[in-house]
Amino acid sequence: MSILNETYPLANGVTIPKLGLGTWFIDDDRAAAAVTAALEIGYRNIDTAQAYGNERGVGEGVRAGVVPRDEIFVSTKLAAEIKTYDRAVTAIDKSLATLGLDHIDLMLIHAPQPWDDYRGGDYAEGNLQAWRALEEAYQAGKLRSIGVSNFLPADLDNIIEHAVIAPQVNQILVHAGNTPKDLIAYSRSKDILIEAYSPIAHGEILNNPTVAAMAERYGVSVPQLCIRYTIQLGTVSLPKTANPEHMRSNAEIDFDISETDLDTLRDLEEKNYGDHAAFPVYSGK
Repeated sequence: MSILNETYPLANGVTIPKLGLGTWFIDDDRAAAAVTAALEIGYRNIDTAQAYGNERGVGEGVRAGVVPRDEIFVSTKLAAEIKTYDRAVTAIDKSLATLGLDHIDLMLIHAPQPWDDYRGGDYAEGNLQAWRALEEAYQAGKLRSIGVSNFLPADLDNIIEHAVIAPQVNQILVHAGNTPKDLIAYSRSKDILIEAYSPIAHGEILNNPTVAAMAERYGVSVPQLCIRYTIQLGTVSLPKTANPEHMRSNAEIDFDISETDLDTLRDLEEKNYGDHAAFPVYSGK
């Protein structure tokens, strides 16, 4: 059975494919072609965000008719800067309009703080206001599931303790070399599924000799090993690419990493992101 046909259940019973296509850094005018190619290959999980600036193109690819809409799981994210109820309501409807869809399968708060104050001030009340807008859109049928991204335990607790509906997903940075074990365990204890973005560490993991040697032993590429690792952690894996050949290769992960090697990858520390360290999520905050 191909990984592209495998799913996880969310807390509300909605199922989400285990492997998805990340679209960060795919320009809007190229996004439709990338999504169409992914759907033709067999992907059914497409991830975007307001901040990526490509919702229009992603929606065009989803609506192209390659596969029926109800077979595609589309995620987007409320911009991290939106911390009021009214702005969140407006932004949710804008995403639906920009995507050209009558519903979104998963919508997340992109980060607990605005990007220019990442891991900085206290935005607890703002997150509750944004969350209330997501809850109402969920209850209205505009969103099939709701969650968060880059949230730490205290951020999760703030939502869980005050909300009507608990987050169903926490999308965080997870890759061989950066496995936040405590955050993963805490999220799971609250019945929150983890999505792993940048499972290939934005490409920098290709330079790690330990990972390269392990991939060679399995007869697979470093990206294939890293994606398989995040799947065996029990997370949704979201490698990003606009290259159809890479999409195919990323899905060819029909092998199992041994428990010993899983432990090695879990304990590996590799957080060199090169030029991408300038982005908040890779800054080490």
